[in-house]
Amino acid sequence: MSFDLVIRGTAVLPEGPMENAWLGISAGKISAIGTGDAPEAATVHDCGDNLILPGVIDGQTHACSYGGLPGIRSTTRSAIAGGVTTIVDMPYDNPAPLNDTGRLSEKVAAIADHAHAHVALYATILPGQSTDAIASLIEGGIAAFKISTFESSPTRFPRIPSDLILDIFQALADTAIPLGVHNEDQEIVRAYIAAAKASGENGIEAHSASRPPAAELAATAQFLELGASAGAHAHIVHLTTGRGFQLVDNYLNDGFRATGELCVHYLWFDPERDGRELGARMKVNPPIRPRQIDALWDEILAGRVAFVSSDHSSWPIDNKLTESIFDAGAGVPGLETLLPAFWTAAEERGHDAATLTVEMLCERPAKFFGLWPQKGSIRIGGDADLAIVSRAPQTWDARNAHDELQWSPFDGRRFTIKVARTYLDGRLAFDGDTVLNQPGDGQYLRRGQSHWFE
Repeated sequence: MSFDLVIRGTAVLPEGPMENAWLGISAGKISAIGTGDAPEAATVHDCGDNLILPGVIDGQTHACSYGGLPGIRSTTRSAIAGGVTTIVDMPYDNPAPLNDTGRLSEKVAAIADHAHAHVALYATILPGQSTDAIASLIEGGIAAFKISTFESSPTRFPRIPSDLILDIFQALADTAIPLGVHNEDQEIVRAYIAAAKASGENGIEAHSASRPPAAELAATAQFLELGASAGAHAHIVHLTTGRGFQLVDNYLNDGFRATGELCVHYLWFDPERDGRELGARMKVNPPIRPRQIDALWDEILAGRVAFVSSDHSSWPIDNKLTESIFDAGAGVPGLETLLPAFWTAAEERGHDAATLTVEMLCERPAKFFGLWPQKGSIRIGGDADLAIVSRAPQTWDARNAHDELQWSPFDGRRFTIKVARTYLDGRLAFDGDTVLNQPGDGQYLRRGQSHWFE
């Protein structure tokens, strides 16, 4: 038997690492897995001491929030350089969100024109819009829906009233499609921000206090109860405290479909330790909380975190350079740092970084978004989307990023690994220095049959 490509090295399979392994790849699929002497192939790559991982699936990105649909090009180029072979992109595009089949068609066309990595999609429903659009969006392959309880923009990122949230849940109740939420109570946040401004507070230390955990947890609890009453899948797209994940788990234990997601920056930064250095460069919403990193790791190890994502935002650094923290944009770049940051944090805590990374960044998001088993694992018949990881340490230099942003809160941080290669559909897409594949090599991924509550 001969293959298009054979890759040799230590492969991290669903059952664990396999040393001296080889993967036989043909027509973009993993056709065989073995150990020892590798069979013939048109191309053979020996990874040496490097590890072969499934391509990462980043379950939360904002590719088009700043530059519109063409932003897919820069974002997915950065993804490929970070070992991320699939992004799941949020619907809050500039200038209008993805809320109907017309905008879905436009975004799918933009993926065909611009994407270096594969792209699955969230959609949304806007205030005053009928939920009748939900069925046609699901038919169009949407992986999930997303709404917000806080209004960042009246048109692009509006607040959805509770009655419409319940209507959306009811429309999704008989499906496997999750409804995600940006979970902050608008009245609490706006009142606390006004009070902070009135007292002259304007630094990063005021950011978390102005959007307190109570605002996050109150919005979370209401959303979970609305989902439970409809019998639908309620998903919290970013929780910042251990208490938040325990709240989700209470609903799960009561028999309801409920999940919570964690973003990697919440595992790295603390405003009390890092705020003076980073300022608005670490501003995200909901905020990074003081003294929560240990508690969040406890939630991961307890199995209460559905998966870990980047929440990548494509804001240029100028959007952060404001006199007041309240005027700075919220969000950070994260696609090239997701894999090394999570791995490093896990390894430095003494965990099995390879197995935990594959579980939280590959397998779980693949199952969640209906992409399993074709994506998210190294298995016969699966797609040959792969990340080759070198154990060579690196100090992250955002000037070398591939996303045109060239800034990051991780700038200057030391990672214990680096991405040495990325393969997309069995073709070399990144060689460790340069993104080699072309815009349009990535494809729109329609949601398949897998789901979290099978």
